[in-house]
Amino acid sequence: MKEFLVVLTTTVPEGTDPAEVDRRRAAESVRARELAATGHLFRLWRPVGELRSIGVWRADDEADLRENVLGTLPLWPWMTAEITPLQSHPNDPGPTGPTA
Repeated sequence: MKEFLVVLTTTVPEGTDPAEVDRRRAAESVRARELAATGHLFRLWRPVGELRSIGVWRADDEADLRENVLGTLPLWPWMTAEITPLQSHPNDPGPTGPTA
């Protein structure tokens, strides 16, 4: 799978029933765990004081990411996504850092 840096911003439409928002957020948490278990969601952060998420996601290509990964998130209809394809850097120390 290829890796993508994804910035997600969620904007709940005005007038949305708070119970619907709570239901979708709870379902979003469940779906995120499922996507992590399948290797599609690798890392996820929220910048301090901001209502957006920044993550490293994995998929076969950007179309697969949009349709079959991000598109399965319960909050996806309320999200905007900035997607940047990533490739390995020759100086990347790897997932565990440099070895001694």
